[in-house]
Amino acid sequence: MERTRLGQWLNLLVFVLVWLKAEAAYVPITYVHNAVLKGAVCLDGSPPAYHLDKGYGTGLNSWLVQFEGGGWCNNVTTCLGRKTNRLGSSKKMANQIAFSGILNGRRQFNPDFYNWNRIKVRYCDGSSFTGDVEAVNPVTKLHFRGARVFNAVMEELLAKGMKSAQNAIISGCSAGGLTSILHCDRFRALLPSGARVKCLSDAGYFINARDVSGTQHIEQFFSQVVTTHGSAKNLPKSCTSRLNPRLCFFPQYVVSQITTPIFFVNAAYDSWQIKNILAPGAADPQGHWHSCKLDINNCSSNQLDLMQGFRTQFLRALTVIGNSPSKGMFIDSCYAHCQTETQETWFLSDSPLLAKTTIAQAVADWFFERRLFHQIDCPYPCNPSCHNRVFEPQENPGKNDTTKGTSSDASAIKPSFSKLSNKGTIIV
Repeated sequence: MERTRLGQWLNLLVFVLVWLKAEAAYVPITYVHNAVLKGAVCLDGSPPAYHLDKGYGTGLNSWLVQFEGGGWCNNVTTCLGRKTNRLGSSKKMANQIAFSGILNGRRQFNPDFYNWNRIKVRYCDGSSFTGDVEAVNPVTKLHFRGARVFNAVMEELLAKGMKSAQNAIISGCSAGGLTSILHCDRFRALLPSGARVKCLSDAGYFINARDVSGTQHIEQFFSQVVTTHGSAKNLPKSCTSRLNPRLCFFPQYVVSQITTPIFFVNAAYDSWQIKNILAPGAADPQGHWHSCKLDINNCSSNQLDLMQGFRTQFLRALTVIGNSPSKGMFIDSCYAHCQTETQETWFLSDSPLLAKTTIAQAVADWFFERRLFHQIDCPYPCNPSCHNRVFEPQENPGKNDTTKGTSSDASAIKPSFSKLSNKGTIIV
């Protein structure tokens, strides 16, 4: 009897250890110290940083460069707020972070990219790696040098072997997903002409839409980001030559001109965009949207109608992508934000599906040209495989958090997910 119990406990222990390793394969930080001499620094002047899990076997010459997300800062005040945390200083970053989802190093959890060189580039500039202002205010001592950080990290990775890449992906989540769009062609130009190089944006397709009060809040905000960081000169010239640079921070005005193959993973009801573009705190001073933004199941019929309208605008903004086989998409109808870095939504038995395909399978099939993937989900709440984000009340979704961090850092925030039935009720 005791042996049986001991055996059961050992089996349970093995299971837990395997699961913990899948969820928390920790990778140490690397600081790019020589970047400081080039002025390629975080907001506080500290060196940029990244985490590298080296590839092996068939993945030895394949590189996945994932850019961290975390919102933006649009003026001196909000940038000073980031200067004292990991989003503005590498001094505040954890010495190691968990690699899961697309960064996972185990084949059973990441079948096609597990043995690649997998890199997480830390985000500490607040401009999606586009800023470059030479002057440093002697009082605030803020450095707006995101574009230089991008170049310095790329230079170091190229020297570490990426210059010989046979396969490469630039990817990212949220503000990092926007980075992968804005730097897509630039990344491609750094690598061998014969290499297969593609881009992947997760939750980075932010649209230019009015909020519930009729104000163009996000356009004003992005305009301030571009101005504060001096980003205009580092945005795609194919856009800035035609439009005001403030618009070139929006993917819908950029993607049609991108020549490198690119794939978009996004929720049509992206929780960050619902919270900060459709119903930011400034447009909802009475907090009518507070409960709805915590959990989509709390939304009133009127709020759901407005969210359906937002989905329509989102899909309209996607039409500029066209049907080119070089461009792919996985647009689900979940209330979620960032789905490639979280194991639950990237590749598990109950991960979100479109056309009976997980995000991991869709991205890999498209990258390796096994098949095209260009799927848009039916309207909410039709997809029972969704993992809808449920926020804790202390996350305060009623407050405008445009400048704050997102759920993209798996080492810092583990989102709470629930599954929806076709009627939108919780399945426990």
